[in-house]
Amino acid sequence: MQEPRHQIRALHTESTVTVYQAYAPRLGLPAARDGRFPVAWKRDRMTWIKPSFLWMMYRCGWGAKEGQETVLAVEITREGFEWALGRSCLSHYERGLHPDQAAWKRALKAAPARVQWDPERDLRLRPLPYRSLQLGLSGEAARRYADEWTVAITDVTPLAHEVHALVRRGEFDAAARLLPEERPYPAGDELLSRLRAPVAC
Repeated sequence: MQEPRHQIRALHTESTVTVYQAYAPRLGLPAARDGRFPVAWKRDRMTWIKPSFLWMMYRCGWGAKEGQETVLAVEITREGFEWALGRSCLSHYERGLHPDQAAWKRALKAAPARVQWDPERDLRLRPLPYRSLQLGLSGEAARRYADEWTVAITDVTPLAHEVHALVRRGEFDAAARLLPEERPYPAGDELLSRLRAPVAC
């Protein structure tokens, strides 16, 4: 069965959803140790969260890129996640979705969150024909993420390295068995209708 082009897939429970980020150890290790983001985490800057483990691996090079050596699984409340989705704007203008570029710019400036759809990745980190959600949080959304929505923070760098080692050895079935179980997230059409780029894009 073909995957929908724009769909949120994530590890989630009845009350939480897991997203991924990667940081330098000076930020990532204290966050995982304490289960919350440290004071040094800049709450006034935009931060991007990713529900896709493999897209995070693509972004951080399996935890090998400088400044992204500590990969975190951040479990947040579904209430917070959906608050951000409901107040977000697409990160780029789409004809047919926005009335015009000026309206899109106004919406983007006012929104505390923005959505970007990037090609999902396979175990070799090659792009797939369907998209993965990236959710950018700024202002109130970033502060709420760090100080209200976060339920747990886990250092999954060892998992990233283990999956990568299996991929390098060509043991793809074994690598796939270690991946988090990312299922379609039950976000209704009403929530996502403003955030789905036209199919032709």
